[in-house]
Amino acid sequence: METPLSHLAHLEITSPDVEASARFYEDKFGMRIIDRADGNVYLRCWGDYYRYSLVITEGPEASLGRMAWRTNSQEALEAAAQRIEATGVQGSWTAGGHGFGKAYEFTGPYGHHMRLFYDVDKFVAEAGFESTYPDRPERRSSHAAAPRFLDHVTVACSDVRGFAKWYNEALGFRVMAFVDLDEAPITVFSVLTTNEKSHDLGVVADTSGRPGRVNHIAFWVDTTEDLLRTADVMMEHGTPMEYGPSIHGVGEQNFLYFREPSGLRVELNSGGYRNYVPDWEANTWKPSEGSNNFYKNGAMPHSMTESLPPAEGFTATEEGASPEMKEALLNPYAKHGRG
Repeated sequence: METPLSHLAHLEITSPDVEASARFYEDKFGMRIIDRADGNVYLRCWGDYYRYSLVITEGPEASLGRMAWRTNSQEALEAAAQRIEATGVQGSWTAGGHGFGKAYEFTGPYGHHMRLFYDVDKFVAEAGFESTYPDRPERRSSHAAAPRFLDHVTVACSDVRGFAKWYNEALGFRVMAFVDLDEAPITVFSVLTTNEKSHDLGVVADTSGRPGRVNHIAFWVDTTEDLLRTADVMMEHGTPMEYGPSIHGVGEQNFLYFREPSGLRVELNSGGYRNYVPDWEANTWKPSEGSNNFYKNGAMPHSMTESLPPAEGFTATEEGASPEMKEALLNPYAKHGRG
């Protein structure tokens, strides 16, 4: 059976101030505004092959509006819709939208909005942006912090293993790793992939009860030096680093995290392993084994446990869970009325 999905094609995010977010991605992060339509701003990474990588739409709070994935063929798109509906999730077909054709749209069982399509507009560089290298969609950006590609998205949900199981069975994602707490067999993180990367979809545990939340969106640069330069440039221009630079144990990517004006967390990656094993079995890590911090010598800031939109409750991260989340997970009788 053909694997339905090829890769993450673009992300839609919401911001209460679309222009402030757009200026950040363009001026500070080095993406390029390629289109404006119906109040939405479309930006691209210089190395992405489709017209845009990120869409910013207006919303009352920072959130993940939609994940968009390209399938491996038109037949795979039809098959994916059938597989999704066989699980009891009902989606709908659209004629397409800005830069893409016929699409199947649905909301996953944990509240995340998804778009699947095959037909898509390939990017053709306008005059002055052509690359001298045939395989590049446009010339390399001259911005010192510009990412090459959109890389992944990490969402939050109430049942990490249930999430991984559904996306594996319904859409063919390979489950690459889990992270369980050291203190108990409670899963707080998992990574999944549609291809050879360690992940293009991550999921962290969420006790909030609000579905469809996101922990971060992520982009890619070629080398560790590029990543370090990005941290330097952004800090010099007023954007502090929330966490990193360092290396994750799971996936072995170099990473750094920062926030855009809406409060949405953005990650930048480089490095990491490639895994082509068709019958890979996901290992279960512990935070003490370096699941998030490869060197096992750092502490993640508490702010990293915030997922968006805001909600009552706690979320985990690649490193594990905050003390408050551990208390809630390990002692469910601590709340008055449950004892």
